[in-house]
Order: sequence, then C-alpha cells, then structure tokens
Amino acid sequence: MLSERRLKVLRAIVQDYVGTEEPVGSKALTERHHLGVSPATVRNDMAALEDEGFIAQPHTSAGRIPTDKGYRLFVDKLAGVKPMTAPERRAIQNFLEGAVDLDDVVARTVRLLAQLTRQVAVVQYPSLTRSTVRHVELLSLAPARLMLVLITDTGRVEQRLVDCPAPFGEASLADLRARLNSRVAGRRFADVPGLVEDLPEAFEAEDRGTVSTVLSTLLETLVEENEERLMIGGTANLTRFGHDFPLTIRPVLEALEEQVVLLKLLGEAKDPGVTVRIGHENAHEGLNSTSVVSVGYGSGGEAVAKLGVVGPTRMDYPGTMGAVRAVARYVGQILAES
Repeated sequence: MLSERRLKVLRAIVQDYVGTEEPVGSKALTERHHLGVSPATVRNDMAALEDEGFIAQPHTSAGRIPTDKGYRLFVDKLAGVKPMTAPERRAIQNFLEGAVDLDDVVARTVRLLAQLTRQVAVVQYPSLTRSTVRHVELLSLAPARLMLVLITDTGRVEQRLVDCPAPFGEASLADLRARLNSRVAGRRFADVPGLVEDLPEAFEAEDRGTVSTVLSTLLETLVEENEERLMIGGTANLTRFGHDFPLTIRPVLEALEEQVVLLKLLGEAKDPGVTVRIGHENAHEGLNSTSVVSVGYGSGGEAVAKLGVVGPTRMDYPGTMGAVRAVARYVGQILAES
C-alpha cells in the first residue's frame, strides 16, 4: 500500500498533467502544491511511484506522467466526483426537457455530453428487454387490417401492421384492447407471454384467429433483436487530443465505428453506477489509449441502458464522472415523466 504522502504526490502529478499536458517534475510539484515536504523527499516519492509502475518517464523529458495503473489508483482512491454547478444543472435540465420524443432525447443527450466533457459521447437506446409495457394501442385500418402500437415505460414506441385472417369488428377490437391492457400494462416484457397465452379463449370462435395473430405480432415485437441501438457524437473532439494517442488516432476512430465494441465498452445496463475503464482495461486494442466513463440511466431507480464518454486517458476524471452522472439522472427523470 502507498503511504498517504505518496498518494498526495500521485494526485498532484495527475492533476498537473491533465491540466498542463506537460510531464511533471518535482520542482513544479513543490511550487504548485502544498505537500509539506522538501523537493528531495518529493523526488524520492516520485522514484518510488515510478518503481511501482504508477508513473513513467517519457523518453525525452525529465518529468513524469501517470500510467494506466496510476490513473486507476487516482480514480479508485483519490478522485471525488466533481458536482455540477447550479447553472450547469439548470442548463442540462432545460436542454433535455425540450425533447419531443425518445429519438430527440437520445440525440440531445449525445450533443450535451459531447459539449460538457469535450469527449466522444455514446448513448444507448433503452433496451426493450429491460422495459415494461405502458400501453398497447390497436387501430383499425381496414376490415381485416390493424395497426398495433406498443408504448414502453421509457417512451419507446413500436408500430406493427397486422393482417387478420378475417374481418374484425370495432366492438371486438375495443374488447381486445381493454383485455390486453388490463393484463400487460405495467408488466415486464419477460412476463407478457405467460399473461396473454389464454386470451384467445375469451373471444368468440370466429375472432380467435385474429386475436392469436395480434398476440403473435405483439410477442415478436417484444423479443426483436434489433433493439441494441446507440447514438454517438462529438468524434471531432478527439482531434484536439492528437498528441495523446501514441501513433495515430485511426485505431480509435475505427473502434468507435463498431457498434458491438461500443456496447461492450458501455457494459451491462443493470450495473447503474459510474464505471471507469482506463487504457488497457479496454479489451479492444484500438482503445488501449482511451478511457471510458459510463453510467446506467432509467426511470424508477432501475437502469434500462447506458450512456458515457470516450476520451484519452489524460482526462479530467472527476469532472467527466460528474457530468456523465448528472446527465444520466436528468435523462432518467425525463423518461419517467414522458
């Protein structure tokens, strides 16, 4: 375990390097920070930190920079989450509250995160598998054609056309709509099949084929695999950090184009807390020079998806963690109220 004094030295090195982009020397540390010890002691502490792999010396510099291991210790032990100011919180709330639908919420969230953190923002759409049914609407388009509209608790709307095996009257349609919602509204998607399996038996024989067709369409909608959508923005922000990527920015950009990679980076939505993956903790080789800060968002205290940012390891971790967490909280509130 590092002593408290060496932890303070490491914190000072991370803060200075993130702020100045320059390797940090012992003289600068003692001048900028009240460490309470001599420059010689600071030099000894830096040597010890280097021996243990928390900082390293770039080949041309007398100063030191944090390693992935050093950033990890900084995040785990030293970095509090920087709270947003009252004006920042109001700006977030006002910007997100103007959204007209789920697509707009996600698009605004991506823009906001990219602007607040000056990193690449990634927002996953709420997953159907972790959602509950808010309402099922059935509309008659023709005597034997219906539209099924599924509305989720996260504001997601799915529409499907249903071709019925026989004409279906308005009275039967109203009955099916009422019975269906009484069983599934407010229930998890995973529970719906068991709740509706005997529903056709409640109808006259000539209507049962149509009821079964509507239920099949509903169940297909609940389990579709194309739900894992996400939106990305602020990629141009990476160009500001060209010198933070050892060789070229290209592997990072290529990795960001792969949706499967990004979904893995964000992690499981059921883990709602702020997660920070640093450098080589990211399994994808193209992202070994980046850090990913992500958090779950959702309504009712349960995460239904993730959002986060990708940037260089030389990142303002407290500020980024604070921004990501604040935006997720407001997105969750908007989904709950929508």
